Amino acid sequence: MLFDTVTDAIGATPLVRLRLGEARGVEVYAKLELQNLFAMKDRVARNILLEARRLGTLRPGAPVIESSSGTMALGVALVGRSLGHEVHIVTDPRIDPVTLAKLRALGCRVHVVEAMTSHGWQSARLERLAELLEELPGAFWPQQYTNPDNPGAYRTLAGELLADLARFDTLVGAVGSGGSLCGTARALRETLPGLHVVGVDCVGSALFGQPDVPQRLQSGLGNSLLPKNLDRTLVDEVHWLNDHEAFAATWDLAREQQIFGGNTSGSVYRVLTGLAERAEPGTRIVGILPDRGDRYADTVYNDAHWEAHALREVPTATAPAALDPGETARTWSRLAYSAPADLRRHLLFVESNTTGTGMLALERARELGTVPVLLTGDPGRYRGLEATGAEVVRCDTNSAAALRAAVQERFRREEIAGVTTTSDFYVPSAALLAQWLGLPGNPPGAMAVCRDKSALREALHAAGVRQPRYALVRAPGDVAAAVARTGLPCVVKPADDSGSTNVLLCTDEAQVRAHAQRVLAIGTNVRGMPTARTVLVEEYLDAPEYSVEMFSWDGRAECVGITAKSVTATPHFVEHRHLFPAPLPPATAQRITETVTAALDAAGVRLGATHTEVKLTADGPALIEINPRPAGGMIPELIRLATGLDLLQEQLRASLGRAPRLKAEAAGHAGIQFLLADTDGTLAAARGAEAAAAVDGVQSVLVTAAPGTAVRRPRSASDRLGHVIARHPLPEGVHAALDEARALLHLDITAGPRP
Repeated sequence: MLFDTVTDAIGATPLVRLRLGEARGVEVYAKLELQNLFAMKDRVARNILLEARRLGTLRPGAPVIESSSGTMALGVALVGRSLGHEVHIVTDPRIDPVTLAKLRALGCRVHVVEAMTSHGWQSARLERLAELLEELPGAFWPQQYTNPDNPGAYRTLAGELLADLARFDTLVGAVGSGGSLCGTARALRETLPGLHVVGVDCVGSALFGQPDVPQRLQSGLGNSLLPKNLDRTLVDEVHWLNDHEAFAATWDLAREQQIFGGNTSGSVYRVLTGLAERAEPGTRIVGILPDRGDRYADTVYNDAHWEAHALREVPTATAPAALDPGETARTWSRLAYSAPADLRRHLLFVESNTTGTGMLALERARELGTVPVLLTGDPGRYRGLEATGAEVVRCDTNSAAALRAAVQERFRREEIAGVTTTSDFYVPSAALLAQWLGLPGNPPGAMAVCRDKSALREALHAAGVRQPRYALVRAPGDVAAAVARTGLPCVVKPADDSGSTNVLLCTDEAQVRAHAQRVLAIGTNVRGMPTARTVLVEEYLDAPEYSVEMFSWDGRAECVGITAKSVTATPHFVEHRHLFPAPLPPATAQRITETVTAALDAAGVRLGATHTEVKLTADGPALIEINPRPAGGMIPELIRLATGLDLLQEQLRASLGRAPRLKAEAAGHAGIQFLLADTDGTLAAARGAEAAAAVDGVQSVLVTAAPGTAVRRPRSASDRLGHVIARHPLPEGVHAALDEARALLHLDITAGPRP
């Protein structure tokens, strides 16, 4: 097998069937991660360093510093040195001579701490590492205990297991940083939701609620601290072995299976033997063996080491004792494990839309038993944020590196239950963050396609989904050809903005050219993100507009309902009234739904609510755009009032990995009328809200613009000044209530120059 570099050779390790449980019809397999160039952590080092280089947090030639006494040190040395970085390893006196020799041979600088501090050797190493970070500006610390790229590295291992076995029942792995077992289990459960996950720990480790004993002799598993990458919610069962049992099992692994492993591999092997004896016939069990034995020649495999530590005097067990919660393990013990009941689970929102549904979603998160967290660069843009009770983490949400750093610093991995957003602008960022954390989410590539309307147009064209004729303009010289393709009048708009911003109907080529130049000149959007600097010119379809609210889950997309839209007169297209559900013949609704389903499939959308806009022409539905998040404009509230279905809550459930409940509980109609200025100027006062709220059928009246606000005739959704929401059994009743309420509302505007 040929590789261009040593880092390319990492992974694709053997999966070997062990001679265990055969007589009982049980299959036991060992994934020989010890067959990587150095050991299992080669995967981690490669993933962390390559991701850091991609994001720019590791610059070419910058030093890399890591704290490790074992395989992570070797992995960082392998990958870091092969990529041309100076590598510093902070370790402790427990490091074995073979590992130390390898690190020095690879050209690493090794820093050995002299004594334990408050939390044993681990804290001593971290204190020295902090000193090195100050001494070496620009240095990169992989942070294997906190960096989600550690567990993320094991997605490839999970893929290899599925390719080899397709199905198995139990996964067994040692727990140290939490990366290997949790990362592999999380990825596997996407395909094997019923997988039983067994963690292997050592007596004297504090990972699963046991008292800490820093003098334990085992390396590669156990910990005195609680690593942020450990996700105990993934673990169904825990086994503990003492030093004697772990070392003896390592000898047994070599003698019985001819696998020369380290004590971590030996511990996993001992647990595999116990599980094989108890498993039902037909059960398949896989254990991850992380380290080989050459590092342990002077310890595990050395009689003098056994004698020096009186290991043979330490009691052992031939089978695991069932441990009660709170009981201390002394010999091989097991516990059916559940994460601590007081563990706080957080739902992360990567920004939000600034009106209604954004703040409602934060409130719904708490109803689902999670703590809502808004990751934002500017909390001040959100009216009503404080009232939601959400935690606010301020960070640069336009930077993937800064967003990751904020999450990594604030949360332990097991504290994060899901990631979502209600903002068009941040659906790709939310998808990338969810993928990084191994959480439910849409494919980031699909979200990027939906956000960039030019990419969506091309994807729909390739799939044969009906849409307007279109052309892309990236320079003024492209305009003439674009107009020739689409015809006049045509719609000219940015490829990646939202809320009808800068959408204009143009009637001649000069207008197209002028508006295209205006759009091309915009370098950043309202959220401070760089724009695509691409203009979409498309055929104008003079036809009724609808939006289709779909929900994707478990491989299929279900229609929640169709919303009828009313928009302002051209040349701008601002939605001023919605009615849900749209009064459509069933056959027409079915054609619209089929068109949208095909579009979602073409774009690659796989999870959660989508809000897709279509025009219903004489030739059938034509796709305008896909918004891969719940509808804005308070449409989720209309759906709730009309059907009892809380679409926002179901979207949050999907982001938490919970099955949505999409069955309607009621039948009715609901609508919203937005308040718009009829002239440019300054809002002096809004009168009549109380009278409007008293109209039969009206559910709420809200004026969002304060007196003194500069207003204009509507050109985008940001020009809305408030809304009225009404409910009635019939669509005619909804329209009547909205009309009556709107007539009672008076917006006093002092005319002035256009803002």
